[in-house]
Amino acid sequence: MAMQLGGIHHLTAISAKPRDNLAFYTGLLGMRLVKKTVNQDDVSAYHLFYADGKANPGTDLTFFDFPAAPERRGTNSISRTGLRVAGEKTLGYWRDRLKQAGAVARDIVEVDGRLTLPFEDGEGQRLVLIDDGGKGKASPWERSPVPAEHQIRGLGPIVLTVHDLSRTAFVLTDIMNMRRVRDYAAHGAQIHVFEMGEARGERSPAAELHVIEDKDSPVARQGAGGVHHVAFRTPDEAQYHAWTQRLNELRVPNSGEVDRFYFRSLYFREPNGILFEIATDGPGFATDEPMETLGEKLALPPFLEPRRAQIEAGLKPIS
Repeated sequence: MAMQLGGIHHLTAISAKPRDNLAFYTGLLGMRLVKKTVNQDDVSAYHLFYADGKANPGTDLTFFDFPAAPERRGTNSISRTGLRVAGEKTLGYWRDRLKQAGAVARDIVEVDGRLTLPFEDGEGQRLVLIDDGGKGKASPWERSPVPAEHQIRGLGPIVLTVHDLSRTAFVLTDIMNMRRVRDYAAHGAQIHVFEMGEARGERSPAAELHVIEDKDSPVARQGAGGVHHVAFRTPDEAQYHAWTQRLNELRVPNSGEVDRFYFRSLYFREPNGILFEIATDGPGFATDEPMETLGEKLALPPFLEPRRAQIEAGLKPIS
């Protein structure tokens, strides 16, 4: 059996307004702030992780706090982030909740056989709620302002827009062992679906990438309201090391193994320049804080702990 990625692990986006970001994702969307830490490569910036009640891998939507200009939308970018919810009634709840809050939200529409509700956060981050039929485990957060049955269950699918589909498709299928399973038309484009994981044909939105080819638009410029990278799940250290070996044997330029403390990471860019990450499911966010109080204080991995006073002095309070 070829190595299989288990689905979306997390997606990391960019915010220039961390206080507003925190209010939107915890207050309006009802997600749990499971880790308040810093960008390990730039400790002047927060790294905020929002997830489900148990901080399960595959539920993390994360943000770097960068004082960047707004994203210039275009090709060669991650162009929409799926958030899974359960049922048509739940989508109606969210349509009303978002519009009452003044958020940019469109109407519920069926896309690729699933009901969806596209919307944006205050910085133009493109998101879409997708009915996943309630399949699989869910871990609601008991202190969320959103009722348990309507809470966001996790990530996926993720939409990429690229200049050259064939080059991206080669990496997804021949290097990352995904399967090209179907195409569909939506939003004036032809969209190509790639599936990962061992369960073939289950149409799990948590394990899909949707890719649009756009040869006409200018290349996107990353910024606030845009996405930095997407990460894919690998279950353990053994497979993580095997992915490193595979990329090196195939001469794919990569970061080498990076210990992020909460998970292990491996970064590389697909041929159109979008940053990918392969990340381990563990050790997890409760490795340095009790599950009950995740995200309530600034958490630093052990290698940054000696610099806590300096790091805290460089951060602005956000709550």
